[in-house]
Amino acid sequence: MKRVLVTGAAGFLGSHLCDRFIREGCHVIGMDNLLTGSLRNIDHLFGVEQFEFYHHDVTKFVHVPGHLDYILHFASPASPIDYLRMPIQTLKVGSLGTHHLLGLAKEKKARILIASTSEVYGDPLEHPQKETYWGHVNPIGPRGVYDEAKRFQEAITMAYHHYHGLDTRIVRIFNTYGPRMRVDDGRALPAFFAQAIRGEGLTVFGDGSQTRSFCYVDDLVEGIYRLLLSDYVLPVNIGNPSEISILAFAEEILRLVGNPQAYIDYKPLPVDDPRQRQPDISLARELLGWEPKVDRVEGLAKTYAYFREVVRA
Repeated sequence: MKRVLVTGAAGFLGSHLCDRFIREGCHVIGMDNLLTGSLRNIDHLFGVEQFEFYHHDVTKFVHVPGHLDYILHFASPASPIDYLRMPIQTLKVGSLGTHHLLGLAKEKKARILIASTSEVYGDPLEHPQKETYWGHVNPIGPRGVYDEAKRFQEAITMAYHHYHGLDTRIVRIFNTYGPRMRVDDGRALPAFFAQAIRGEGLTVFGDGSQTRSFCYVDDLVEGIYRLLLSDYVLPVNIGNPSEISILAFAEEILRLVGNPQAYIDYKPLPVDDPRQRQPDISLARELLGWEPKVDRVEGLAKTYAYFREVVRA
């Protein structure tokens, strides 16, 4: 049986990855310090024979007994509200945490997949963004703690690959949504759903013309799984190229929720907020035979069912 370590296991993406690898017949070791993750996301796994959980901070030395086949490093604050509140921790998990896990992968002779992000492209001057684009990032701006942590993470991963011959993979994740997102994580989608359900103003920054591309979590997990099992070591974009303006997205959620008290509430644009975000997924299509299958209508309906329960709870 393959043994898989997932860091950030109690987070949104990490918990879905745990589910997937258990379905694939693997033994999954989840690790999380619960800084932004929640045990609620993996409650259903406690008692499952194939799952064990370590409450641990990966910025400290990481030890896991026994062999490991795969490591998936998904530990990190991942939304602006989190990394602006915890800038040092964000930098440490991307640097020290990644260093520790690369060392563990070297010790165990395991393949390691690192979760990078579309934020390495910053406020892009190239659109859509290809993996060959080097990015347009402000290293000392408020978002720089996340952007640069992930850029460093990619750099040290490739250094371990070239210097130590480590078996590495890098996924650049674009905006992803679905059940288990935190209501208060500060991202547009959970904020819009919570505000619409409560009959509040949906906070749209600027004039709402900035764009995002939203990928449903099941599609993302499938792309990550295929990348892990591939032979490709350079970064790969995984996301949905269906681009939409934030204002149009807010209006979609207003229509879906149908609360007559909800409305659009315009606020000033935050510093360094990317104006556009859209993945070029040509590489994922060619290498992995992957592209998203769940359209936004279906994905939002599933996500709304989750938020309706959580927000009213």
